[in-house]
Amino acid sequence: MAYYVNHGEDNDVEEFWREERLPYFQEIILQSNYQPLDRKIYVMYHGTTFAAAIQIIQKGFKQSEDGMLGRGVYVSRNKDKAARYPLGNQFDQVILKLRVNVGKVIAINYQGHPFQKTWHNYGYDTAWVPASSGMVPSQLEEDCIWDPKRIKVVGIAYASQYCITALRNMLVQHDVTLLLLLFLILALLRQL
Repeated sequence: MAYYVNHGEDNDVEEFWREERLPYFQEIILQSNYQPLDRKIYVMYHGTTFAAAIQIIQKGFKQSEDGMLGRGVYVSRNKDKAARYPLGNQFDQVILKLRVNVGKVIAINYQGHPFQKTWHNYGYDTAWVPASSGMVPSQLEEDCIWDPKRIKVVGIAYASQYCITALRNMLVQHDVTLLLLLFLILALLRQL
């Protein structure tokens, strides 16, 4: 089951997830070397810190101000790509399992592509960088989603033993108190 908290945004959010409510809906796990099809819902991943994961689960994703593809939320269908984040901080790493409604997709398949940072201005919802593009040093595919409402957290793909139970409970129960307590415990453990 997937969880999405509507934080007062318009009803377009429901349109993104209509397909998911159909009785025959199944998650699509698309291999990272295939281009995503327009208007489909795919399983993707996002690597972050424990504190950021709490914020994402509570309030949803926020766009990055800038990056290789400009503004947006950076995710990947490749869990190994998500496992590279957060940079330099693996102690409290969390990999969120997501469902993403990609909307209209453009492939940005070389550095200096004319729409590399402006793709959303041309009506695209997702920019996809193929693994074979040479744009990403890891050679792993990457996606940039313009509208954070197109993304929902559906599970925890990885977290330390201290974090995973609390995050999963938060997804189900939105239990903030338990997570804050766990966050304090993690902070104390770092000081040891």
